[in-house]
Amino acid sequence: METIRAEDLIGLFHSWRDLFVAEREFLIALDGKVGDSDLGITMAKSFTAAADTVAAEGAAAGLPKLLRSAGAIIAKTAPSTMGTLTATGFLRGGKALEGSEAMGTPEAAVFWRAFTTGIAERGKAKLGDKTILDVLDPVATVLEAQAASGAALAPAMAAAAREADAALERTKSLLAQHGKAAAFQEKTIGLQDAGATVGVLLVRQMSAFTAG
Repeated sequence: METIRAEDLIGLFHSWRDLFVAEREFLIALDGKVGDSDLGITMAKSFTAAADTVAAEGAAAGLPKLLRSAGAIIAKTAPSTMGTLTATGFLRGGKALEGSEAMGTPEAAVFWRAFTTGIAERGKAKLGDKTILDVLDPVATVLEAQAASGAALAPAMAAAAREADAALERTKSLLAQHGKAAAFQEKTIGLQDAGATVGVLLVRQMSAFTAG
C-alpha cells in the first residue's frame, strides 16, 4: 500500500478495533500489575466506537475529518487517561494533515509527530518517564528519517514498527513517573509499561495494514 486514503483509513480503524478487542484481556492483565486494570476495556471500547464513527461518516468526509472524528468519539467514549491521550493524538494528527487527501510516508511522519506532541502536552510527560511517549517519539523520528530518504509507506511503517518494539524493550528499565504506576516506584523497573504497549500495538497494526 503506497498511501492510506480515506476509504483505507476506515479499514485501518476496523483493524485497530479488532486488535484491541483481541488484546483486551492481555492489556487488562498487564495494566493490573501496577495500574487499575481498565486499559483493555478502555481500548476495546474506544476503538469500537471510533471504527463505527468513521464508517458512518464515510470516505467522503476525507482523511483529516475522519481522524478528528475518531479522536472526538474516543474522548467521549473513554474519558480515562489513555482514552484522553489517544483522543488528543488523533485530534492533533487530523489537524496536522488538514488539506491532505492521502497519507504517504511524509504524511505518516507528520501525523505521528503531531500525535506524539499532543500526548506529551496533554499528559505533561517527557521522554524517560516510562509512558507511551517513549515508544511514539522514536517512531516519529524514524518516520521522519524514512520520509527524508524517500521511502515508500509500507517499508517506512515496517521500520517504525521495528523501532516501536525496540523502544518498548528499552522502557522496561525505566522508573514509572505517571499515573498509578508511579506509586509503585522501583517495582516498575523491569516491567513492561501498559501505555507504551498500546503505542506498539497501534504502530505494529498500521504497519501490518500497509503491508497487506
